[in-house]
Amino acid sequence: MTAPKHDNKKVLVAMSGGVDSSVAACLLREQGYDIVGVFMRLGSENHVAPAEGAACKTDGPRTVSLTIAKDEPNAKGSKGCCSAADASDARRVAGQLNIPFYALNFERDFGKLVDYFVGEYAIGRTPNPCVRCNQWLKFGRLMEYADVVGAGMIATGHYARITHDADRSRLLRGIYSAKDQSYVLFGIGQETLARTLFPLGDMTKDEVRAHARRFGLALHDKPESQDICFVPDGDYARLVRSRTEQGFDTGEIRHIDGRTLGEHAGTANYTIGQRRGLGVAVGEPVYVSDIDTLTNVVTVGPRDAVLSNTVRVNEVSWLCPAPSEAIRASAKIRYHHEAAMATITPEADGSVSIAFDDAQEAVTPGQAAVFYDGDEVIGGGWIEGK
Repeated sequence: MTAPKHDNKKVLVAMSGGVDSSVAACLLREQGYDIVGVFMRLGSENHVAPAEGAACKTDGPRTVSLTIAKDEPNAKGSKGCCSAADASDARRVAGQLNIPFYALNFERDFGKLVDYFVGEYAIGRTPNPCVRCNQWLKFGRLMEYADVVGAGMIATGHYARITHDADRSRLLRGIYSAKDQSYVLFGIGQETLARTLFPLGDMTKDEVRAHARRFGLALHDKPESQDICFVPDGDYARLVRSRTEQGFDTGEIRHIDGRTLGEHAGTANYTIGQRRGLGVAVGEPVYVSDIDTLTNVVTVGPRDAVLSNTVRVNEVSWLCPAPSEAIRASAKIRYHHEAAMATITPEADGSVSIAFDDAQEAVTPGQAAVFYDGDEVIGGGWIEGK
């Protein structure tokens, strides 16, 4: 099969309907790129209905269709991204830019992400669907669609940077530390990095909004989405319980010293490090230190109980040559965690062990651990335990 021809001046831009991706599209258009805008139609609750007819398809075992979006009424109360109102906002920006605009139907693929989210909570882990979405869905499928339309590059509104050396591309933190999103991008791979643009990586949020006003975008002051797109009301347990009863049997809340303190309504309602909403009183703050789905026991204890110097990480992806021996780097164990210095040791099975110089709070199975050499993301994986 002949490889698709790519035009590196043609860019497929993921347009979510927010200010960041809209400004990214405007900046690239201003810089002379040939832009194609795409909106990702995801779950059944927050989606844009397709117009009739497909714009194009690929040959091969998997059919890829790009479907023109049409405006829909605002979905009231939706705070997540990717709603019908967001699709309308994205389409209006594309109209201002006079560029082609498509809605990509990811609904079937998106089911895999929701199943992962539910399954992790059901077995006592705390998932990170945004990182998985980038790994499994957004960037991989965007690249497929870029090949369909002959685009050499893809672009998003992420706050991160990419530089290119002779041997590889490097993923770097965004300049604006308060919005740096390099953590959620560690798994996208070298081939994708080489064909990706992040136009906002050198900007602050205020600068992005100033550009939005300069471009005359009505959404220049649009609030940011704060919730997971398929849980716009923030009630994660409701979604999990709607799909499975696993993780919702009542059981003991037990202190680390062995005392039974009360009863919980299901392990799926808890996460490591949680302090609020435990429903027990012991005269001092206590935190969830362990969730055992086999015994159906939630263990709590003082803050010291959730401190650890060690982390076990599997499903490791490297953005640099994989090390054969221990290295020194900093590591983040959740999005809002400040990266801390550690020794990272590769294991024979492809996993790594992290030994932090100083104990870190709430090592949480299911979250991503991301490794940095200064500002550069060198790899990452998924936390299995302490």
